Amino acid sequence: MRAILKLAAAGLALGGAGFLAITWPQTIPAASLAARQADLANGATLFHIGGCASCHATDYKADPLSLGGGHALKTGFGNFIAPNISPDPKTGIGAWSEAEFATAMIKGVGRHGEHLYPAFPYTSYQRMKIEDVRDMFAYIRTLPAVDRPNAPHQLGFPFNIRRTLGVWKLLFLDGQPFAPNPAQSALVNRGAYLVEGPGHCAECHSSRNLLGAITAQGRMAGGPNAEGKGFVPNISQHPADGLSDWSVRDFEMLLLNGGTPAGAYVADEMADVVKNTAKASAEDRRAMAEYLKTLPPRAGRRAAPGG
Repeated sequence: MRAILKLAAAGLALGGAGFLAITWPQTIPAASLAARQADLANGATLFHIGGCASCHATDYKADPLSLGGGHALKTGFGNFIAPNISPDPKTGIGAWSEAEFATAMIKGVGRHGEHLYPAFPYTSYQRMKIEDVRDMFAYIRTLPAVDRPNAPHQLGFPFNIRRTLGVWKLLFLDGQPFAPNPAQSALVNRGAYLVEGPGHCAECHSSRNLLGAITAQGRMAGGPNAEGKGFVPNISQHPADGLSDWSVRDFEMLLLNGGTPAGAYVADEMADVVKNTAKASAEDRRAMAEYLKTLPPRAGRRAAPGG
């Protein structure tokens, strides 16, 4: 019996060590980031296309550049509270290094080595160029510091055990940067990068599995609103369910002023998205529109009439 107990204990120890090994948070070493001059204009572009203020501004309508956090993303897994990402050194990210910020954006790992929840869309941000991530960080550091402590997420068991996210990442985080499609133009590839990377459009416009990961067949085909208000429409080129009848110009105008071909205007979360994409250059909006017209058709759910 004693031998059996020892074998069981050894098995548990080996299993525990294996679990720790495969779920160990991955980081970007500071030594890998060579000194460079940040491009603040590029950082601002990516900040706006990424919609950072939509989640991280304490009061988006009152001051979209006051990034004190506090917005609650209510999901079936619990409530995720957006953190303070202002340059405040105590309650924000003012004391973070470039490597720590890049690690959060691309690896989904916090400053203290903790796995971040994918409510923060690093599954899309991992596609970004490291130079763009660094420019975004440099731009954020020019914004007002906000002294506002972070509130904890409101999660029950087992979702409050961050280490299990290491297994989730093994399943659903591929760690691959954006790869241009050689069959497409430079303009379409720029649009693909913005839509799939910083713009993270698929994070809302897709269906998800039971573990909260985007399904391949449901990517850009619409799905339940993560915040519980209605349904996010199919934006693929499906002839019945998607937006195959939209022109490139239609997509451009949506990104500029929120208007649809039916004469309606987007509302709620999408209205905030448009406030951000409206700040992009006309060329970038054109690139995004061109790419959206290439999305493969996938059955899903059509947008409401006029929406």
